[in-house]
Amino acid sequence: MSQNETAIKIMDIAERMARVGGYHAFSFREIAAEIGIKSASVHYHFANKETLGAAIADRYTQRFMAAIGAPDDATPDVMLNRYVQVYRGAQLEDELMCLCGMFGAEIRYLPASVAAKTRDFFRQNLAWLTAVYTRQGDDAHTAAKNAETLIATLEGAMILSHSMDDPEVFQNITQDLT
Repeated sequence: MSQNETAIKIMDIAERMARVGGYHAFSFREIAAEIGIKSASVHYHFANKETLGAAIADRYTQRFMAAIGAPDDATPDVMLNRYVQVYRGAQLEDELMCLCGMFGAEIRYLPASVAAKTRDFFRQNLAWLTAVYTRQGDDAHTAAKNAETLIATLEGAMILSHSMDDPEVFQNITQDLT
């Protein structure tokens, strides 16, 4: 495995663990054991857990934003549907929580750089959704409020669905969002 492949594998495992149990759900030792390398090898790629946490939050944000595309790629209805589908994929196909939703729930206890990357995820999402709602014809205040409401609804639907161990809960809550 090349150095780059190892770093990607480390990030994949840390992200999966964090999406299940939050920032404190992964350690370098557990990651190393899963890959079959020494813990020192994880430190070679990421100086500390904070660096790794910030890296996975940044990568998650980049992938999420790439998945939804630019807010003017299609009609607002198509874009809002695309947005909800990304959450549905995480919930129903991956059976994982939103990484930044997990980190957001524990933001007061996160290292500063991880908290900053988590906030950046939500800022980018709010800006994107506000742009879509504005294109739909909402005034700036209403667009911003609708953006906040949609994110809160989707994150909350994920939490409730996971808490109840019932994917139908997510479906029921989100079926009429778009």
